[in-house]
Amino acid sequence: MIPRAAYISDQGSDLADDYSAPAVSAQYLEAAVTAAAVARAYGRLEAFVNMSQLTVSEMDLTSSSESVQHRQQWLVEQVLAWSGLPVVQIRPTVFLENPLLRVGFSSIARNGSIRLPFGRAKTSPVAAGDVAAVVEEILADPAPHTGRIYELTGPRSEDIAAMAAEVSAALGRPVGYTDVPLQEWIDDDLRPLGLPDHVFQHTATMARLHAENRCDRKAEGVEQVTGRPPSGVADYVRKNPSLFTP
Repeated sequence: MIPRAAYISDQGSDLADDYSAPAVSAQYLEAAVTAAAVARAYGRLEAFVNMSQLTVSEMDLTSSSESVQHRQQWLVEQVLAWSGLPVVQIRPTVFLENPLLRVGFSSIARNGSIRLPFGRAKTSPVAAGDVAAVVEEILADPAPHTGRIYELTGPRSEDIAAMAAEVSAALGRPVGYTDVPLQEWIDDDLRPLGLPDHVFQHTATMARLHAENRCDRKAEGVEQVTGRPPSGVADYVRKNPSLFTP
């Protein structure tokens, strides 16, 4: 996930909105629960907006195939459900800006191909800007959203071959898809990034879940909250041409 921060924003009254989205880290659980404890002590919140992750919707007490980060996010959702706070849960799928996709996209500039271990599995990545717009709308008028869960994805769920076609159309040049064995991709593409162990394990797990087609999801949360459809892969390419150019 992209780096994020937790903050409390004063709305010019006795009430405030609390947005909690600690970065992916081994301290995620402690940071999120601390934010909830502060929010309870403050006691005059209109909404506590928590950014979780879409995979959490498939988890329970016995889940064991997800990452440590996913487990922490699931636990945070449980704690918030018990807290009595006016919670709004935000569950984005993988971000377009996530290292998982950034690594896959980086090979486009080198050899004209997306290099990922997804096989024919589908995914629906969401843009960070769309997630930010959802949070902004909720904080601007929390009351209609309290107690709600919003699942956020891109405009369509598609395999990487279809995604490559979108990228190709946006760039105006051919872009293919190189399907790589999962362990080879982890060793040769992901490990050289030198990510912290917790982030590495989470990203490698996300790659595996994608390969298992666990991320073939299409949700309407962005449009429900913002009133407009989410942006897609082609939009991301057009906004960030330098990422795809040699």
